[in-house]
Amino acid sequence: MAFQILPVKEEDLDLLQITDMETDLRIRILPSIGALLHEFSIPYENRRIQVINGYKNENDLKANLSLSYKSAKLSPFTCRISGGKYTFEGRTFEFRNKFNDGSAIHGILFDKTFLVKEQTVSENEASISMEFVYQQEDPAYPFNYIINIKYTLKTGGRLLLETTVTNISSGRIPIADGWHPYFNLDGRVNEWLLSFRSGKNLVFNEKLIPVGHLIDSYQFYKPKIIGDECFDHCFLLEPVSDLDTVILENPVNGLRLTINPDLHYPYLQIYTPPDRKSIAIENLSGAPDCFNNGLGLIILEPGASQSFSVVYQVDFN
Repeated sequence: MAFQILPVKEEDLDLLQITDMETDLRIRILPSIGALLHEFSIPYENRRIQVINGYKNENDLKANLSLSYKSAKLSPFTCRISGGKYTFEGRTFEFRNKFNDGSAIHGILFDKTFLVKEQTVSENEASISMEFVYQQEDPAYPFNYIINIKYTLKTGGRLLLETTVTNISSGRIPIADGWHPYFNLDGRVNEWLLSFRSGKNLVFNEKLIPVGHLIDSYQFYKPKIIGDECFDHCFLLEPVSDLDTVILENPVNGLRLTINPDLHYPYLQIYTPPDRKSIAIENLSGAPDCFNNGLGLIILEPGASQSFSVVYQVDFN
C-alpha cells in the first residue's frame, strides 16, 4: 500500500498517523483533543519540517490549548462573540467562559473527544473519519448537533479536511465553522512570501470585532515578502475555484503551502504571533461575531446538514 494508518503514542499523546509511504509525508491527528491536526510534516534533507506549529507534549497542550487554540476546530462559532452574548429567535444567551477581553472565542469543541468512525486506505489516499455529538452541554448554546470531521491525505502532498454539521434539534440552530492552524515553513515569518485572493478586509474595533464595513487591502494580492507586517485581520475571499486561494512560501528552502477552501469558507483570518515563528491562516464560514452581525451566519433547519472543505498542499517549489 502506498498509504498507511497507524496509532502512535508520543510525548503522552495518543495519535493517529497517516503516512504516504512513497514520500514519507505524514499527518498526525488527536481524536481525543478536538480532532485537531497535530502534525503535517515533510522530509527535508536529513530532517523533517513540521508544517503545523503544534504542541511539544501533553503538558504543553493542556497549558496552552485554551490560550493559543493552535489547530483547533472552531465550532459552533468562529473567532469572537462580542461580550460573549448573542440573541437568537428572541432569546439572549451568554457564554460563561470568556477571553481576557470579555469576548467568547473559538467555539466550544476545541477540547472534546471525537469518536473515530472509519479508517480507509487505498493506493492514492488514506482517510480518518471522526464524530462528536453535541447535546446542549453549554447553556449558552442549548442546541443539539452532530459534527463529522474527515482527514484525507492524498498523493502530491494534499490534505483534504472535510467537516459536516447536522442539526438534530427540534428547532433551527445558528452555526459557523472554521479551523485555526498555525503554519511553519522553517525560519521566521518575516522571510516568507504570502499571497491570497482578497482585496477587502473587515474593519475591526480594539476588541477585534467587525464594525460594519470593508476597506481595500490589495498589498498581498500578489506574492510579497511578509517582512514586519503584523496580521490580526479578517479578509473576504474572492469566489474563485480555478486559482490557488492562499500561497505561503519560504524562498530559502523552497517549501510552499497552498490553501484552497471551498466556497463555504468565504472568510480568511490571518494572525502573526509575537514570536514570528509561524502564521495562523484560518478558513472561516462566518466572520468574527457572526452570531451578532450575521456575516456568514448559517441557520440550519431541523435535520439539515452543511458541509465545508479545505485542501492544504505542501511541496517544494
